[in-house]
Amino acid sequence: MASSIKSLSMKKFLPMQKARQTRFETGAAVIPDAPDHAKELAKALHPKRQFLKVSAVTQRAPDCKSFTLVPDPSRGTNNLAFFGAGKYLTVFQEISGLPITRAYSISSSPSDSLKGIYELTIKRVDGGLLSNYILNNWEVGSEVEVSAPSGNFEYQPLRDASKVIGLAGGSGITPFLSMANAIADGDEDFELTLLYGSRNQESILFRKELDAIAARTPKFRVVHVLSDADCELPDGAERGFITAELIQKYAPGNEPFSVFLCGPQQMYAFADKQLEKLGLERKYIRHEMFGEFHDPKQQPDYPSDVPETVSITVTVQDVTKTVTGSTSDSVMQILEKNGIAVPARCRSGECGFCHSHLLSGKVYVPENMEYRRMADHKFGCIHPCCSFPLTDLTLNVPTAK
Repeated sequence: MASSIKSLSMKKFLPMQKARQTRFETGAAVIPDAPDHAKELAKALHPKRQFLKVSAVTQRAPDCKSFTLVPDPSRGTNNLAFFGAGKYLTVFQEISGLPITRAYSISSSPSDSLKGIYELTIKRVDGGLLSNYILNNWEVGSEVEVSAPSGNFEYQPLRDASKVIGLAGGSGITPFLSMANAIADGDEDFELTLLYGSRNQESILFRKELDAIAARTPKFRVVHVLSDADCELPDGAERGFITAELIQKYAPGNEPFSVFLCGPQQMYAFADKQLEKLGLERKYIRHEMFGEFHDPKQQPDYPSDVPETVSITVTVQDVTKTVTGSTSDSVMQILEKNGIAVPARCRSGECGFCHSHLLSGKVYVPENMEYRRMADHKFGCIHPCCSFPLTDLTLNVPTAK
């Protein structure tokens, strides 16, 4: 190829230039009436909202259900936006007049979206406002409003190794189920060994589905890691927790591998310490978003002498209000509890959709949720979803979309 390029002569291009100029001069000076395919594609892949309805509900466990979502043409959605395995949907729901948003990973295969199907698998969270509402209220026929697929927890061949060790805990299995299906469908090309932590066999979600996918492709393998000391171990399972030694046991020998993590916050805290022992390059460790962070006062770097309550003066589209709230809540939670809508998607500090200008006051941001840029620190910008007030605050918030 290099020799062919070097042999090219500029003289060969001169007739092309003359012919092109002739076409310009003789052509009609009218913009062709043709569809803008780029805009149509962008709108199809990145709609601001998708209006769906529940077509099926599957009980996965006493505290967990899967909801099959399909387009609702009566409200303007005829097709679903395609997505890469590992993406999430932000659910928009109004509860008692209060607009609520939460992000949930898509558990279905990307190819299912072309058939008009998304699946969200939602586990009940103690005190979780939206998870409890959904599990108690969504049924076949329920109207649902969601964002376009979003998030960065997906395989990228330019960044990630061709062999991936997945670490999942509880309902953190959902993006890996989507990835495994995508591998089996031929939409993704990497090898995934999944270490899936559960208490016992009864608490394993999607066990039959995972085994069926593993039977379809040699590029996917699941190893169940059960923590209950006296539970029965199925063939090929491990007992205990996902440690550095266990990861190393299933990692490839003398070649790079990536580690993808998705699970509860307690799992991240434990797994990150284990991964430090392996000495992996930072680019090879991928975290799914935390979800909402709770109990910041339990963090070792949380400052002392923080008041129990604070006041927040907030301006949204030239309307200013002052509200009060608990320092155990994030800035976003305080505003929402006072009826002030804040633009939100991931609620984990990652997407930056709630990016706001802090005019005065101090906030605490958990280390693992610090995604702000250097310019944000310089000019006083915060992500209210993962910022916890330490003092009274004054800030400007963009209008919720």
